[in-house]
Amino acid sequence: MKIIIVGIGKVGEKLCGMLSNEGHDIIVIDTDYKIIEKTVNTYDVIGVKGNGATFKTLNEAEADDCDMFIACTESDELNIMSCTIAQKLGAKSTVARVRNPEYHEQVQFLYDQMGINLVINPEFETALEIEKLTRFPAATKLETFAKGRVDMAQIKISAEHKLVGKPLYELKNLFNSKFLICAVKRDSDVYIPSGNFVINANDTVYFTAPHEQMGSVFKELGLLKKKIKSVMIIGGGKISFYLAQRLLKLKISVTMVEIDKTRCENLAALLPEATIINADGTDSDILIEEGIDSVDACVSLTDIDEENIIVSMFADSRKIEKIITKVTRQSLVQMLEHADIAGSTVSPMLTTANSILSYARAKNNALGSTIKTLYRIVDEKVEAIEFQVQEGFKFFNTPLKNMSLKKNILIACILRNNKIIHPNGDTVIEPKDRVVVVTASEQLSDINDIFA
Repeated sequence: MKIIIVGIGKVGEKLCGMLSNEGHDIIVIDTDYKIIEKTVNTYDVIGVKGNGATFKTLNEAEADDCDMFIACTESDELNIMSCTIAQKLGAKSTVARVRNPEYHEQVQFLYDQMGINLVINPEFETALEIEKLTRFPAATKLETFAKGRVDMAQIKISAEHKLVGKPLYELKNLFNSKFLICAVKRDSDVYIPSGNFVINANDTVYFTAPHEQMGSVFKELGLLKKKIKSVMIIGGGKISFYLAQRLLKLKISVTMVEIDKTRCENLAALLPEATIINADGTDSDILIEEGIDSVDACVSLTDIDEENIIVSMFADSRKIEKIITKVTRQSLVQMLEHADIAGSTVSPMLTTANSILSYARAKNNALGSTIKTLYRIVDEKVEAIEFQVQEGFKFFNTPLKNMSLKKNILIACILRNNKIIHPNGDTVIEPKDRVVVVTASEQLSDINDIFA
């Protein structure tokens, strides 16, 4: 596909790398010539200098002939205008990053009246991700499929855990709950496990289960922790606002620490049920004074990765049950893992990039399926993709044991008529099934791509 990306910040550069690696023809637009030059030299793409919301620049980039137009500058208004003009010029589909909470209530209007096909709000999506993690504190990551009916959780296996030393084929006899281990990270290696795979201490394990059974799975695994009733949020930005809104609706107590006084006043007016503290969230004495030792979870959401990591390290030293850290740079995420801080990391940049990549894959190929959800997990080395099967699928009503799948591909679960199926060799795929596929070696655009 021919794809235009307007705005080469962190998200734009990440998208440029991901989409160019998948063989798309990329044109980047930015007002900074040095950024364009660096991007062109790094990713072998075409660069256009100019304002992405003007006819002149979009005509130069040939927006009238592009398959997908993505606007991800720092300005919501510019992104909306760019997409609207690109759509009028003839762009086949448009994607806008829109972050302002005031615009969040008008998403349907942007779809219906402004000609935008996909609106991404990274801060809101990140808040949803954090909210999910507060529901199952033992999970370090929690993704959802099939309209929330299936969850995929990431957990770290301790040396004493009952899974250690067990081959996966034995698990159905050891546990009453139905779950499927679909990926394992061991040191720097990644495995899509077969039934003979044996879990070791310190493995990071990814498993799927029906949403309504996830609590039972955690309980049987000995990982069910007490419910989170109080949260301290460090930083008062957009993610913090969205998160506090959702937590308060769940009757969870929220304390927010923000250094900017004007922002605190605005937050206090918008979130009257929350406790808003005007202070430096990296000051340990302040955090102790404001009750960090008594909260169930600490969420670090400032604009500076290093500050978030420092706060999380302090929270870990105070034995806080659940720690969540916003980190944009992947190298720092890996440093956090080596530091062995017990907690979760979230990245608005990756959330945005994965959503747009999922949309691009769905637009690129929909012969036997459409992509509904896509997550990149295990340090982005594995993809978990939810397909909705359509008439072009090659092997309807063929048992899985008679299908020849490519290496490092696993069918994790199937949703059929609102029923979750954990597949075995006799399972078949039927029209309109939603199928979750986990792969460590393929960039899948269509479910037919899973076959050798």
